Amino acid sequence: MTFDRTLKIAPSILAADFANFGAECAAVENQGADWVHVDVMDGHFVPNISFGPTTCAAIRPHIKGIMDVHLMIAPVDPYIDAFASAGADIITAHVEAGQHIHRTLQAIRAAGVKAGVALNPGTPAAAVEHLLDIADLVCVMTVNPGFGGQKFIDMTDKIRTLRAMIGDRPVHIEIDGGVDVNTASSVTQAGADVLVAGSAVFRGGSVSNPEPYGENIRAIRAAASGVYV
Repeated sequence: MTFDRTLKIAPSILAADFANFGAECAAVENQGADWVHVDVMDGHFVPNISFGPTTCAAIRPHIKGIMDVHLMIAPVDPYIDAFASAGADIITAHVEAGQHIHRTLQAIRAAGVKAGVALNPGTPAAAVEHLLDIADLVCVMTVNPGFGGQKFIDMTDKIRTLRAMIGDRPVHIEIDGGVDVNTASSVTQAGADVLVAGSAVFRGGSVSNPEPYGENIRAIRAAASGVYV
């Protein structure tokens, strides 16, 4: 996984057809997705339950590119090896999910996986300042985590602060929550390079009719680049 700051669109399978995960992952990749984002929720750290490492292992053969696993769970450390074994390329843990996030990132890297750290809307950028040398990605939540389809919360000041803090380190800034053609431009202008989008990608399409996925991805990419179609 070579680092670069080109814009990446990472559809969240939380908005996909749960009965067709493998085919949905293949469909969005074929329609132009750069990464596939997997939202893991435990009903404890966030008020919803989604899926676990067995689902990740099941969809891995259907994903040609990057499987980006976002753990909205607490504790994190006991499950790192399971998600690494399931084929995650990136594992992201929340800074709010435990007392020892530095150790968690170390453990993720030790498992041979890129390490991400996520920030809830109420958590300042300063919370990750001393983690940037062992992080590969910072995920800025632009909704309160737990459910898809929520309204975007403006975090552009936080993104700008993070971008300045990161400097020339090879660390992605990922935005998760409410990303669509109306919000993509402001976050990328502030410094984000990975956009997670759920309903904005999967809306209007299906495994049997995947072309709308491509249209939605291209529209988000164009909006993020400041090109309006």
